[in-house]
Amino acid sequence: MAASPSYARPGIVAIDLHRGHLDPAVATMPLDGDAAARVVAANARFFAWARAAGIPIFHCVATYRDSDEIVSNPAWRARAADPNNPRKNVLKHNIKGMPGCEVMPQLLDPSDFIIDAKKRYDCFIATDLDLSLRSHGVDTVLITGVNTNSCVMATAAAACCRDYAVVAVTDCVDTMDGPELHAAALRVIATAFGEAATADAIMVRFTPPQQTGPA
Repeated sequence: MAASPSYARPGIVAIDLHRGHLDPAVATMPLDGDAAARVVAANARFFAWARAAGIPIFHCVATYRDSDEIVSNPAWRARAADPNNPRKNVLKHNIKGMPGCEVMPQLLDPSDFIIDAKKRYDCFIATDLDLSLRSHGVDTVLITGVNTNSCVMATAAAACCRDYAVVAVTDCVDTMDGPELHAAALRVIATAFGEAATADAIMVRFTPPQQTGPA
């Protein structure tokens, strides 16, 4: 279970909420259009609450210097070779300078933090995410983003292994791989790595009670 709100210090880890997944005009590995719109709207609402509550947001964005950084992964090579795989464009995905590397503008605020060296599903590998979270006092990660059954689940596992409390925000995550794998990934996270909860439940849980003056 995640830490009690009385002493939890939450931060949002927002995974790959970029145009490469969510903007149909430029996306190389797109979510379904309706799913992308839902994810953007849900995260925009959740982030507005978080900023008002003083909860920091860390955007983890996949960005590769060149395709060599992608092709070295054998699983990704296999998917690129299969024309029927929904991830077949992986070797052309989010190369530095491509518009897909940009966080969706409606989800970004100058107060947010950008972790733009993400190169694998686990957002902690080869990035300064752990340092950024700890230096801002975060001990509870509220995970949003894409894809539920790869980057979200891998990052939840990695955060758990680093002794963070983990909560996957169920209505702020989705996947290009379909509803069955989305649901299965959330079950795995809730069973082994932390919790899965709606944005509304999290907002109630982590919003401090209103202070009232003396009668």
